[in-house]
Amino acid sequence: MAPAADDPRTATDDDLLARHVAGDPDAFGELVRRHRDRLWAVALRTLGDREEAADAVQDALISAFRAAHTFRGQSAVTTWLHRITVNACLDRARKTASRRTSPVDDTDRFEQLLDPHESAEAPVERQDLHREVLAALAEIPADQRAALVLVDMQGYRVAEAARILGVPTGTVKSRCARGRARLLPMVTHLRADTAGNEASDGGRNRTPGASVPPVPGPTDTGPTDPAAVKGGGGRT
Repeated sequence: MAPAADDPRTATDDDLLARHVAGDPDAFGELVRRHRDRLWAVALRTLGDREEAADAVQDALISAFRAAHTFRGQSAVTTWLHRITVNACLDRARKTASRRTSPVDDTDRFEQLLDPHESAEAPVERQDLHREVLAALAEIPADQRAALVLVDMQGYRVAEAARILGVPTGTVKSRCARGRARLLPMVTHLRADTAGNEASDGGRNRTPGASVPPVPGPTDTGPTDPAAVKGGGGRT
């Protein structure tokens, strides 16, 4: 049977947000279902900590749920959601920075960031790469980390990353350049193993060969309730 005309699964993101504002109880849940994996990946790679990332995504989705009526369509809904998520990550990173007394270097902690099936099946080298990149990202300032995650790891163009972060494109380029300069000494030994994965930059305004080595992101599904993201970034 074909989906009904008002089925949320066939609606655009803009329509879903408008339906949510109008009182549709299912519309926002569909938006969460569509975008939670990328929001979770951005949060995890920005914060480098599963619990912090889950809290940030939960905060972001609750904020989006409550602020949907303020959306004016000046950007794509997904850009709007990413902006809220990145801001939630940066707020959380700033709040926790004063409590951190040493660099994040717990191997077991980063082991838990891998998807369960990947941890069991992926080569040891891939697991090591994942941990080392996350550990290196955790050492640089949050603003630079967010820019690098969006541009180098999530594949956004600089202009799109600037819209998400709410800053000029020049600021994104500057943050990426400073972040790469900080990361380079920590990941140079990894680049020989990942050089073959560095394809064309897809139009992104980046210096060839200066990106962060790629890290596989989560692709699982989970609950659509914004509050249910806590504890697993959308995992069940």
